[in-house]
Amino acid sequence: MASTPAFAAADLAGIIPPIATPFNAKGTIDERAFRAQVKFMLDAGVHGVAVGGSTGEGHALDGDEATRLVKIAVETVDGRIPVVAGIIVNSTREAILRGQAAEKAGAAALQITPVHYVFRPDDAHMEAHFQTVAEACKAPIVIYNVVPWSYLSPELLIRIMRRVPGVVGVKQSAGDLKLFADLMQAAPRGSRIFSAVDALMYSSFQLGAHGAIAAILTAAPHASVALWDAVKAGDHKTALALHGRLLKLWNAMHADMEPGSNNLPAATKHALTLQGLKGGLPRAPMPPASPRQCRKIEAALKPLV
Repeated sequence: MASTPAFAAADLAGIIPPIATPFNAKGTIDERAFRAQVKFMLDAGVHGVAVGGSTGEGHALDGDEATRLVKIAVETVDGRIPVVAGIIVNSTREAILRGQAAEKAGAAALQITPVHYVFRPDDAHMEAHFQTVAEACKAPIVIYNVVPWSYLSPELLIRIMRRVPGVVGVKQSAGDLKLFADLMQAAPRGSRIFSAVDALMYSSFQLGAHGAIAAILTAAPHASVALWDAVKAGDHKTALALHGRLLKLWNAMHADMEPGSNNLPAATKHALTLQGLKGGLPRAPMPPASPRQCRKIEAALKPLV
């Protein structure tokens, strides 16, 4: 059993790429390829890694798989950076079971989505959900605000952070940068607000984001670390240039998709493959990156690696 790393909530900061989960043709996890990806991120200078999030197809992992990936990531980083465990489930009971298993595997924090199946609870019960999970789990919790039909308003997020000590922050995933700005303005002191607004990392960092957990970081970790460093150093000319190149990559990763569809994890895996890793396949029924996506990703990635 792995011991819990000595990371505090304040250590969650900077570039934290969500690791993609490489599946083989049989639909099982390629653990060697997963471990190599974690090492690649370490070599890029990232400040943490997230496992089993949406980019990692956490929705398609069973509990044993999710816990196993946390264990591998913790072993691979060997205490150098924190590992954040993604939890994408639809009940308080399951969130607790997954969270406790991730803690035992060595996760430094839990990234938990709101429950999101057809039946969305009201705000009071959503708050109670996070309260109950926080009481049952010791690791700090970051709310992953990503589900469109179960989206939590800045007001509710702030209320939960103020009332539930175990909830230390939010990963805000929305194209509307105003929602991110509102959250940054009103968040309690000491909380951690992470950007998942992939197309606007530069703007998010300028607004004071404590870091980012987003697919674009996985697709281009070296450039993402350079962008973070440039903003921190006040080098906005370099940061703006990096933003432009990263935006082209992000647009390429969304090319050739039908309205309402999304194979972002598969596109991210193709970007990793182009950098010498074994990105693997997505888990069915998600389609792999299309030929048009592959061509556009390759062209957009060249100026970033």
